[in-house]
Amino acid sequence: MVSIGDRAPDFTLPKAGGTTYNDISEFTLSDALEDGPVVLAFYPAAFTSGCTDEMCAFRDSMDAFEDLEAHVYGISVDLPFAQNVWIEQENLNFPMLADWNHEVIHQYGVVRPDLYGSIEAARRSIFVLDTDGVVTHKWVRSGENPDFDDLVDGLLEHLS
Repeated sequence: MVSIGDRAPDFTLPKAGGTTYNDISEFTLSDALEDGPVVLAFYPAAFTSGCTDEMCAFRDSMDAFEDLEAHVYGISVDLPFAQNVWIEQENLNFPMLADWNHEVIHQYGVVRPDLYGSIEAARRSIFVLDTDGVVTHKWVRSGENPDFDDLVDGLLEHLS
């Protein structure tokens, strides 16, 4: 698993922007780092209650992330078309990255092999990267889901 102090593995994935069903473009992490710190929020699956609660906590705090010039990206193994529908449905105000071939969850060591007993997905986890691509903060779920508002507030404190 990627640890604090490690250089985050670079990757390129489809990015769902959420304005339409087919709002899909290419995202490369190293390019995004040029614009400021990056928060990668891995989640198991769109449309599920815990993932919706977590991403809505990010949504509700997006002004604070923008004030810190930090960019948030959700990452799951969902296809970008589904992510676009979910973004629109939940009024999410940041893009989602589609790791549909599961390469990035393996690179970061956040594979959840048993979602619903049979599906490999992302383990709920968050990595904060500085503009050099170094991991400055990491959170990986253990046990029950946390209070997501508190989790996001803690991330903001770490970035400021």
